[in-house]
Amino acid sequence: MVPTKDLRMLPYTELHSHSNYSFHEGASSIQDMLKRSKELGYSALALTDHDNLCGAMEFSQIARSIGIQPIIGAEITLLGGYHITLLVETREGYRNLCRIISASGFTRNKTGKDIDPGLLSGYSKGLIALSGCSKGEIPLLAYQGKLKEAEEVIKRYTKWFGREYFYLELQQNLVHGDTLRTHNLVHLAEQSNLEIVATNNAHYHIRERHQLHDCLVSIQNRKSLEESHTERRANSEFYLKSQQEMSELFDTYPNALENTSIIANRCSSFNLIRNLNYNLPNSKVPNGYTQDEYLRQLCDVAAIRRYGINNTKVKERLDEEFRLIKKHNLTGFLLIYHDIIHIAREVMIDLKLTNREIPIEESPPGRGRGSSVCMLVGYLIGLSHIDPLHFDLSLERFLPDDDISELPDIDLDFPRDIRNELIKRIHKRYGWDRAALTGMFSTYKAKGIIRDLGLALDLPSNILDKLTKLSDHNLIDDLKFVIKSYIKPGDSAESKIWQTLLGYRLRWKVSPNIWPNILGAW
Repeated sequence: MVPTKDLRMLPYTELHSHSNYSFHEGASSIQDMLKRSKELGYSALALTDHDNLCGAMEFSQIARSIGIQPIIGAEITLLGGYHITLLVETREGYRNLCRIISASGFTRNKTGKDIDPGLLSGYSKGLIALSGCSKGEIPLLAYQGKLKEAEEVIKRYTKWFGREYFYLELQQNLVHGDTLRTHNLVHLAEQSNLEIVATNNAHYHIRERHQLHDCLVSIQNRKSLEESHTERRANSEFYLKSQQEMSELFDTYPNALENTSIIANRCSSFNLIRNLNYNLPNSKVPNGYTQDEYLRQLCDVAAIRRYGINNTKVKERLDEEFRLIKKHNLTGFLLIYHDIIHIAREVMIDLKLTNREIPIEESPPGRGRGSSVCMLVGYLIGLSHIDPLHFDLSLERFLPDDDISELPDIDLDFPRDIRNELIKRIHKRYGWDRAALTGMFSTYKAKGIIRDLGLALDLPSNILDKLTKLSDHNLIDDLKFVIKSYIKPGDSAESKIWQTLLGYRLRWKVSPNIWPNILGAW
């Protein structure tokens, strides 16, 4: 037993936390989580959102700006609904985690099922695995007392990850069953010669946010708070705790706390901001050509069609652009775009939307946007419909002479009538495992927040209709009047619900009306 006077000295780093990018689960923003971590004296924090890395870059940038080591990870959902926590130790680990998440999304989209745990065996290098929360396969078996079955699963994971890269994860959120589960997991760790590690599975930065968390879960399940008891968490303990609080919860297992700092230190060498250099693939070119020669050939032929022979201005501009393209190693990058444009042109020809005899620079299948239209090379290979020489566009913004830290951004818009077929052919050309659609996340406006929160609070729909109309104009006083008119005299329970909703809405008066994942309501 650790003496009470030493409890506050036990090291602890939270290795299992969720932000609002754990959609309808995380009830605090990345900024909130990091600010609270700083207040608690954390030197590091892991972000392990559900099945995604959407917040990884934002998390890394903000964390490093305030002197906190960001640990990148994710909580992955496996076949059977089991959870496992994966943390990135190296750049290869980040690459493998991306592959696992991509495979997870692909599996759900194609079959509606989560990924087979066996997939982890091929993508385990560079990752540290924790056995997961109460929904993890091993923790669940431990809770059920099925220790033999749990030992078999442990053998599987230690074979995939290696004994030094797999930890049994202990959580004590003061929920019924936590103590029994922890006791059995510690026993399993001793039997299997594995290390244990403590986490708190934080879904919000302070205890008070559990109200928002409950509402989010209710909204996710399309139920009111009253109807969603079984889906919601049992209490308000899933917040970022201090080292002292965690020391008191795990005073019997100090090594579980110490291992959090050991793992954090192991993950410290990976820096998402610095270590994420792009390795661009080489594009296939005809025999006898290098990539640079082939791209220049494409441009020279198109330039003769467009401007005629011996145009000095065109040659000088192409020479300058190719100097910068070679300097920044962008030839293969541009040839990939050329290939996509060629696929789009073939689609348009097949659909009889253009004629093969029309040069591509005269009728490109896509329309470029942004600073990429400044590039003559882009115009000549069909990336843009704008002639940069005609408009005397400067290259500086898109292709500066200075070193560039990231790939240039080339946006292409394609006509709606070729889009579906183009997507199919791109996936066919590059393979379904090497092509993807970019996801976009809708955010709430005030009207949506009131409606969804109102449904979670089980407020009458006719009154919510009136409130949502008023919310368009941010009329707080009008909202107060409408709410007060519907509160029955002496009904303190109903009054509390209405005042709760109004209290959330009052905060919007001094804040923007657009909030990701309903967070602005709090």
